[in-house]
Amino acid sequence: MISVSNLSFTYPRSGAPAVKGINFDIPAGEAFGFLGPSGAGKSTTQKILIKLLEGYSGEATVMGKALSAWDKSYYDHIGVGFELPNHFGKLTALENLRYFSAFYSAPLRDPMELLAMVGLEEHADKRASEFSKGMKMRLNFVRALMHNPDILFFDEPTSGLDPTNARRIKDIILELQRQGKTIFLTTHQMKDAEELCQRVAFIVDGEIKLIDSPRALKLQYGHRSVRVEYQNGRAEARDFPLDGLGENPDFLHILRESYVQAIHSREATLDEIFIKVTGKALG
Repeated sequence: MISVSNLSFTYPRSGAPAVKGINFDIPAGEAFGFLGPSGAGKSTTQKILIKLLEGYSGEATVMGKALSAWDKSYYDHIGVGFELPNHFGKLTALENLRYFSAFYSAPLRDPMELLAMVGLEEHADKRASEFSKGMKMRLNFVRALMHNPDILFFDEPTSGLDPTNARRIKDIILELQRQGKTIFLTTHQMKDAEELCQRVAFIVDGEIKLIDSPRALKLQYGHRSVRVEYQNGRAEARDFPLDGLGENPDFLHILRESYVQAIHSREATLDEIFIKVTGKALG
């Protein structure tokens, strides 16, 4: 669905390229995470792919057609959820959706249905200027879904949201992926990427350092051990190797003789893997 080859971009009056010869492919129906700290090149890559930036070198193909060859009809096929919400403050939520819907020739979804999807139906007639940041983010999110596009670009989709509404947005993204939508997600929230993406790319200083599935990365960089937390007169914890665990006498003794509070594998987190692979922390 999306193919990028040797893509590079340098902003005017900048001494160093923001994106340096990156390569990746996203098949139809995949949720692909682009992960990195601020200034890594995530948003620049996304802006190129949604045709907000020109003057890049290399090749980018979307839906089998060179990005440069697409005309305005391109926007009937993609939806974009920007990191920073941008609405007309004097218009209500419903008026904003109706205004932006006029940009598309594709069949449109019911705007009230979209508002209800993110818990904003009771605020449909409230001006966007009166919305909290979280409400603006939710309105921004559903605006990308109005024309039922095949490809969705989301930049930090849970930014500024409380846990309940962040959960709501992530559930919608998971459902969109189940429906066969192709999703390009840029974020520095590793938990979001692990939950939502089939594959992730680590990008630092404009270069992709690694592309793989979150599960494969956690298995590769994690420790093959389990930690047992138990009560035996006092709270204790021990680590045991996974290999031969069912025959480990000390492990079996704890299971039989102690009050076991928790057993969990010692998987590496994506944050830990990112630091190990790139040498840099997210933030």
